[in-house]
Amino acid sequence: MHDGNESDSTPLIEGVVVRKRRKGIYILPNLFTLAALFGGFYAIVMAMNGRFDMAAIGVFSAMVLDSLDGRVARMTNTQSAFGEQMDSLSDMVSFGAAPALIAYEWALKGLGRWGWIAAFVYCACAALRLARFNVNTGVVDKRYFQGLPSPAGAALVAGFIWLMTDLGVKGYEVAWVMFGFALYAGLTMVTNVPFYSFKDVQMKKSVPFVVIVLIALGIAVINIHPPVVLFALFVIYGLSGYAIYGWRKAKGQQTSVISTSTDEPDERGLHK
Repeated sequence: MHDGNESDSTPLIEGVVVRKRRKGIYILPNLFTLAALFGGFYAIVMAMNGRFDMAAIGVFSAMVLDSLDGRVARMTNTQSAFGEQMDSLSDMVSFGAAPALIAYEWALKGLGRWGWIAAFVYCACAALRLARFNVNTGVVDKRYFQGLPSPAGAALVAGFIWLMTDLGVKGYEVAWVMFGFALYAGLTMVTNVPFYSFKDVQMKKSVPFVVIVLIALGIAVINIHPPVVLFALFVIYGLSGYAIYGWRKAKGQQTSVISTSTDEPDERGLHK
């Protein structure tokens, strides 16, 4: 008689049942992914409670954790298809839905239909950006992102809210500026403008001592006033793609990042 679990075991071999090893889920990289997802969820909850500064911090925390899960998976040799899908779903919440909802609650709500349209456009563009990234992973030059990566788009929206909140500016006072930031971040995510990915920076190679000193100085500068410094950095990055596009165009070089490299990007599921 069968016990209903014949798929879990092989026939008897000398009186011993040899069971097949079940496929599991790697804990360590997915813990980082879940923590990033919690950052996005926390941001939404804080926005609902009117704590927009904490909501922005939640988005930035999710960015840091999202940048670690893929690296941890590779360092521990625990990459999986499940992890990639989990990462994309987490990114949609943390860098798609969360910034759109925070912006709407903080400022866009007062614009009526224009407000929720801007929030939806951002959210929809983040979803399109993530979907395109997943299907184009193997054909895009790994040195560049095709369009603004969704964490950077989220940083533009959340960074502006964090800065204005820190300065005591109310959302309704800059509602149309927030409208512009949401549209700019959303639409830039779905363009073909190349944004440098930093993926060709080898973390495993040794570096001169001065590099460590510069990193320490960078951390110190950020801590001087995080809202101002972080927002300024992501504004510069958010404009850099158009500068690269214009420079390539002026030089007569190819502006598209599609099929400019035959190498498979080595950070799949990371930095959408």
